[in-house]
Amino acid sequence: MRQRRNAAVLSEKSRMESPGSYMGVEKEITASSSSLRKVFLLCLAVRVINALLLQTYFNPDEHWQALEVAHHIVFGYGHLTWEWKKGIRGYLHPLLFAFLYKVLALFHLDTPWFMMKSPRLLQSVFAAIGDLFLYKYSETIFGSQVAQWSLFSQLTNWFMFFCFTRTFSNSLETVLTIVSLYYWPCMRVNYNRAHSTSRKLALGVAALACAIRPTSGITWIYVGLLELLMTRDKLKFVFLEVAPIGVMVFAVTSLIDRAMYGSWILVPFNFLKFNFLSSGGDYYGTHKWHWYFTQGFTVMLFSFLPFSVAGIIYSKQWKISGLIGWVLGIYSLLGHKEFRFVLPVLPIALMFAGYCLSALGTSVLPTNKMKGGSNDRPKWKMQLAIFFLLATNIPMALYMSLVHQRGTEDVMHFLSRQASSGEVKSVLFLMPCHATPYYSAFHQNLPMHFLDCTPSEERVIPDESDRFMMDPLGFASEFAKNWSLPSHIVLFDSEERLLKDFLISHSFGEVKRFFHAHFKVDRELQASVVLYAFMG
Repeated sequence: MRQRRNAAVLSEKSRMESPGSYMGVEKEITASSSSLRKVFLLCLAVRVINALLLQTYFNPDEHWQALEVAHHIVFGYGHLTWEWKKGIRGYLHPLLFAFLYKVLALFHLDTPWFMMKSPRLLQSVFAAIGDLFLYKYSETIFGSQVAQWSLFSQLTNWFMFFCFTRTFSNSLETVLTIVSLYYWPCMRVNYNRAHSTSRKLALGVAALACAIRPTSGITWIYVGLLELLMTRDKLKFVFLEVAPIGVMVFAVTSLIDRAMYGSWILVPFNFLKFNFLSSGGDYYGTHKWHWYFTQGFTVMLFSFLPFSVAGIIYSKQWKISGLIGWVLGIYSLLGHKEFRFVLPVLPIALMFAGYCLSALGTSVLPTNKMKGGSNDRPKWKMQLAIFFLLATNIPMALYMSLVHQRGTEDVMHFLSRQASSGEVKSVLFLMPCHATPYYSAFHQNLPMHFLDCTPSEERVIPDESDRFMMDPLGFASEFAKNWSLPSHIVLFDSEERLLKDFLISHSFGEVKRFFHAHFKVDRELQASVVLYAFMG
């Protein structure tokens, strides 16, 4: 007690003796806070514009594993896919959007526009927080100059623009990963300067990331083992920090899932069992082991790739760059691969690109704590690099966000407006399963049917969606024998060519055609989405 009092007296005395020094520190803290506020507002403005510009369809999980579930919770209707019936998904992530929908409903703002745009606007706030923490993390590791270029890389990278404000669990996982890395002592240059409270906060955020997406554990195994090797108090770290925080987060999320499912469900175990132990994800397609290295992650980095590689080599921050290699390597062991699975380490790679860009503006490569440097190096190299990155990434970002695969979203906007005026009674989707948003975008409690693609125990048996794609006319003819006649049918033009006579014979006529894509992705070209209506 006496020691604390003495320390307080000494602190007060030092303030009295050197008021200029104290005031200088206070001003520095205030300036820093003001600077971070400006950075956040810039990031928020960019991400809000980003969210509003996003008008294309990327992957079904954005709608079917988050928004559709949230819509079902709040409004009482919406389709729950087979994953929710088998307890593979947790409710923590959808509940964020359920809260948003509840607020919209409370203020009678659940209009077609708000239902489509507000979830991505909410995600834009999370994304801006992720951008801010990448700036802070870069500043901690390399200094303010590199932090600015890291933020530039983050905000202009085409894939971050295309994906970060989408409502994937991977997007929120990425935000939590950046925030947690900022607080981990082992992921900093000077380990001894980090505070123990910082590590507890890092553990809490990492546990939340695992609760949102259990495969986030791949990242935290690497970081946790590194922390275990570097810390002196290993037993305290494991038993007084990792275990209590992990158990607490697991208990809270388990209670949430218990309340939503109506019974005790071990979601992380079911998720890992399906995706890792039984290779259930392979049902949706597989890639070669090297795909992330030769195609996936390289496409995500795009023209930032050489800058990221150079930054990794010259910065010599091997424990941070090692995380990228670890995550890509572990995910490469799985047969089913997707771009968004490795999204959490993309900002780290872009931070190294920022390091390289900063080096171009100085006569020497930045040190770990860059405080300045000579500007003897010709400015044209920096200007050329910036022009190259902007000229390659901005057109790509805009094309993928505004043009490529927009038809499936546009048709749901149109149907939602038509249904509001009573012109739609029921809808049939004769297209691959989950090719469009569903009730979360339609927002009308009317009958809709899509072709099922639930994995069967015997994988040799094709699902409903596969049978349609193999023989559209044969499937449609058989299906029509027992259907409840829909008022509208949605299909791609590639199948429309085979079903035109069938549709005419059943008194359906074309209502509207929506542009979808200029080139094929997984299947043959699906250039447009066509909407037919019953004319009888």
